[in-house]
Amino acid sequence: MSQRNSQAAKSAARERLRAERERDAKRAKAKRQAVVAVSVVAVLAAAGGIGYAVVQANKPGHWEAVKDEKVVAPANTTGADGTTVVIGKSTAKKTLKVYEDPRCPVCAVFEQTVGSTVKKDIDEGKFKFQYVGATFIDNHDNGEGSKNALSALGAALNVGPEAFLEYKGALYSAKWHPEETADTFKDDSYLIKVADTVPALKNNAKFQDAVRKGTYDAWAMAMSKTFDTNKEGVRGTPGFVMDGKQLNGGKPLLTVADFNKVVDAALKG
Repeated sequence: MSQRNSQAAKSAARERLRAERERDAKRAKAKRQAVVAVSVVAVLAAAGGIGYAVVQANKPGHWEAVKDEKVVAPANTTGADGTTVVIGKSTAKKTLKVYEDPRCPVCAVFEQTVGSTVKKDIDEGKFKFQYVGATFIDNHDNGEGSKNALSALGAALNVGPEAFLEYKGALYSAKWHPEETADTFKDDSYLIKVADTVPALKNNAKFQDAVRKGTYDAWAMAMSKTFDTNKEGVRGTPGFVMDGKQLNGGKPLLTVADFNKVVDAALKG
């Protein structure tokens, strides 16, 4: 082989080596860029996920949010946002205002022992009955049952006063009322199951639809606010007020005898 050919061969070899090194460098650069791109995407995705989680965490919960929604008041109500619920004969001269929380165990005892007497007195025109719903028990365990049951009571009231009273009695019954620590009333299907024991609500599609859609959720929150801001000084349930004054020193009336004694005295006063 001539010196010229040998030199050309060496130059060609060096050129091939240089080209191969350039290709290797380009492949390495492309690989590094791909890794960086993937890392950036991952970081952005993580940041986006964190951002989304923060936004979601800072969003008000459903019951907090509905406080600002327009209130749909049930039928058979009056007053601001339909929070005045009075049932009874117009000829009754006085009104017994009763404060109750759907999850309240003492309210359940009252309804189970005195509820039929209250219903009889209403029917006979002894007094009108005014209902004020509270939801403070939910605050103890970040629950929803009091609010959800109160909304369902609004759906029952929309059907009629009798349906409302019967449904309230069913919710407080020994069979259906849960332990105070159990947030059972947050379940719409449970509330509907209890409602099926009330003739006017049994298989009532309009009532069931209102419960599932939360038609009266905002009303429940407005009603609850009337308890929180009441001027009679009622802070617990059940509470009883007549002529603007708490009865029995603010203590529950848990027997028919005590109820009749205290209410009869207030009716005469």
